[in-house]
Amino acid sequence: MSRVETEKRSSPAGRADPKHGERNGATAQSKFWRWSWLPTVAGPLVVGFAAAVASSHLWLPPAGNNAAGDGEPNEAEHGDHVAASTCTGHDHGGNEGNSIELSEQGRKNIGLTLATVEPRDYQRTVSIPAVLVDRPGRTEITVSTPMTGIVSRVAPIPGEAVSPGSPLFELRLTHEDLVEKQSQLLRAVEELDVVNREVARLEEVTASGAVAGKRLLEREYEQQKIEAIIRAEREALILHGLSEEQIDAIIQQRRLLKELAIDAPELPDCGSNGNHEEYLQVAELSVTPGEHVTAGTPLCKLNDHCQLYIEGKAFEHDAEALNKAANEGVALTAIVENNGPGDYKVPGLKILYVQNEVEMDSRALKFYVLLNNDLVRNELTPEGHRFIGWRYKPGQRVELLVPVETWKNRIVLPVEAIVQEGAERFVYQQQGNRFDRRSVHVEFRDQRHAVIENDGTLFPGDSVAADGAYQIHLAIKNQSGGGADPHAGHHH
Repeated sequence: MSRVETEKRSSPAGRADPKHGERNGATAQSKFWRWSWLPTVAGPLVVGFAAAVASSHLWLPPAGNNAAGDGEPNEAEHGDHVAASTCTGHDHGGNEGNSIELSEQGRKNIGLTLATVEPRDYQRTVSIPAVLVDRPGRTEITVSTPMTGIVSRVAPIPGEAVSPGSPLFELRLTHEDLVEKQSQLLRAVEELDVVNREVARLEEVTASGAVAGKRLLEREYEQQKIEAIIRAEREALILHGLSEEQIDAIIQQRRLLKELAIDAPELPDCGSNGNHEEYLQVAELSVTPGEHVTAGTPLCKLNDHCQLYIEGKAFEHDAEALNKAANEGVALTAIVENNGPGDYKVPGLKILYVQNEVEMDSRALKFYVLLNNDLVRNELTPEGHRFIGWRYKPGQRVELLVPVETWKNRIVLPVEAIVQEGAERFVYQQQGNRFDRRSVHVEFRDQRHAVIENDGTLFPGDSVAADGAYQIHLAIKNQSGGGADPHAGHHH
C-alpha cells in the first residue's frame, strides 16, 4: 500500500462520515465476530437434544412404575402384573373386569354369606298378608258363678297360668234354692236308709211266713220312689254347679255344702296339639274377696292360646287358587313376624275354611289357617304361681305363601345373590379367594328367592355370594373405572 492511501485511510479527511463512518465499521465488525460461532455450536446441540428425546423411552421409567425399575420390564415382571390386574378387576381388552379377590377382613366388612347351588323343584307362591287372631269361642273363656254367694277366696293372680281342674275361687253359699235342694237330698237319703232296713227285715219274716208278701212289696215300691227322688235331687244340684264328687261328699258326710269351689274348666282342644302341657292364662279378674255375687256373675276371663287362627286377607282374584289349595290339601307356609332377629317360618299348614263373602269396604276375601302354638317360657315361682309365654301371639303380622305353580329342576338362590345391571343378571361364584361374575337367566323372583334356569352356567355344589354380592359388584366396577390403566391399549 502507498503512503498516500495509508494517510487517506487513517486521516479524518478520508472518512465519508467523520462522525459515524469509523464507528459503524467497528460495530459491524464486532457483531460479526460476536455471532459467527452460533451455527458451529447450536447445530450439534439441536441434533443431540432431538436424539435424546427420541431415545427417552430407553432411559425414562414408564408412568406409574417405580423409580427403581430402570429399563423395559422383563417378561416375568409383566406376567405378575397381568395376574394382579385380573384379580382386581382389570380387563386388558379395555372392558370392565369380572372377578375380584377378597381377604378375610373384606368378607367380614361386607357381611358376606354364601349359598350352595342345589337344583330342586320350586313352587311359585302367592304371598297373602295375614294376622294372628283368637279362635272365636275357644281362645277366651269366661268363668261365672253358678249360684248366689259371697266370694271367700281368689286363688290365681292376673297373668298366672292354671291347669284345667285347678281351683280358682271359693264361694260361701247363700242361695236359698241350693240350700233347699241339699236339704231335700239329705232327707231323701235318710228316708231311704230307713226303708232299706225295713225291707231287709220284711224279707226275713216273709220267708218264714209270719208276714204276708204284700207288705214287703209295698215297702219295695216305696224304696224305688225314694231312690228316684234322690236321683232327681242329684241332677238338680249338678245343674246348680255342684260336681259329682261334691254331691257324694254330701251324702257320705250327711252335711250340707257351705262353700263351693269353682275350678278351671277342662279344655280337650289343647290336648290335640301334643307339644306341651295344657295351661290357661288368667287374663282378667272381675271380683275380690268378700264381694257378693249372684248366679251368672263373671268371676274371671281365661285365655287358651295353645292354638290360634291365621286370618288371611286375599284379593277376589285369588279365590280360585285358595279354593284349589283347600280342596287338594296343599301345604302352605307361614312367615310369622318376629321382634327379634329373623322371622319364624312355619311350613306344612292347611287351609281350614274360606269365607263365602267378600268384605264390602276392603274387598278382601278372608280365609283361616289353624296354627299350633309353642311354649317359650314355663316358670314356677317360689310362691307357687306359674307363668308361661307363647311363641305366637294374637296381633302378630303373618305372610302366607300359597303355592300356585311348580318348576322342576331349577336353581333356587336367595334374592340377595342376584345382581342386576340393565338387561343382565349376575351371580358371583366363589373360586377359592376369588369371586367370578357369571351371567344367569332369572325365570322368577319374589321377595326372598330367585329361580335360575339350570343351563350349565352353575353346577351342583358351587358356592355363590348371597349377602354381599352387590358390594362385590360395586368393588369390581370401582376398580375397573378408578384411575388410568398403564397397560391400556396393550394386547397380550
